[in-house]
Amino acid sequence: MSEFEEEFDSEVIITFKDSIIDTSNLDSINRNNFKILALGDSYTIGQSVCEKCRFPAQLVDSLLKKTTNKSTFDLKIVAKTGWTTSNLIKAIDSENLTSDYNFVTLLIGVNNQYQNRPFSFYEQEFPLLVNSAISFVNGNSKKLVVLSIPDYAFTPFGNGNTSISDGVKKYNDFAKSYCNQKNITFLNITDITQQGLINSLLVANDGLHPSKEAYSKFVERLLPLAIEKIMLK
Repeated sequence: MSEFEEEFDSEVIITFKDSIIDTSNLDSINRNNFKILALGDSYTIGQSVCEKCRFPAQLVDSLLKKTTNKSTFDLKIVAKTGWTTSNLIKAIDSENLTSDYNFVTLLIGVNNQYQNRPFSFYEQEFPLLVNSAISFVNGNSKKLVVLSIPDYAFTPFGNGNTSISDGVKKYNDFAKSYCNQKNITFLNITDITQQGLINSLLVANDGLHPSKEAYSKFVERLLPLAIEKIMLK
C-alpha cells in the first residue's frame, strides 16, 4: 500500500537443499524436486520482513523439515507491494511461467480495496487470476490454495477502523464464495491478523504489514494443505 512503497523484486527463486529431519508423506513420492509458485502483493512478497520470513519462504522451510529424502523445493514469487488484481494480471502476462508447478498460492485484493477501485474490477479479475494460477499447475485446481486477505484495520496504521474491516470482508466473502463454487481450497488467515492490536508481535515494524510471527501462523495452517496438494498426481 502506498504509505510503505519500498519495493522488493517482483520475482524471487529460492532453492533449499538437503535438509533432513523427519519422515513425511512427501517421502512416498518418487520425485526429489518440487516447484512452488506464490502469486500476490505485499502480503506475499513480505513487505517489511526478511526474505526468509515471508510466508512462502517459511512454507518451503517447513516442507523441508517434513522430508527425509533430500528433496528440493524451488520457490518462485510473483508479487510486489501495491499490486492490485490488474497489476498482477499484467505481471503474469509478462512472465514466462510454465505449467509444471506442483503447488500454487494466490493472495490478492487488498490494494483494490485500499485504493477504492470499483469492486466490479475484482469481480472480473479475481476469476481470471484463479484460472491463470490453475494453468500453472497443469490445470489441476486441487493444487491451488487461495488465502484470505489480512485485515489491516487491526494494526497501528488501521487503528481499529471498522470500515477497513468491512471492506476487506466484502472482498474475502466474494473470493470464498467463488472458490466454494469452483471447489477450490480457500484458506482463512484473516482472523490471525485480527489479533494485531492486542498482540503487537503479529505486526511488522512498519505498523501495517504482518510480521514474521504472523506469517508463521499462516504457514501452520497452510502446511498440511500444501503437503496434501503437492502429493496429488
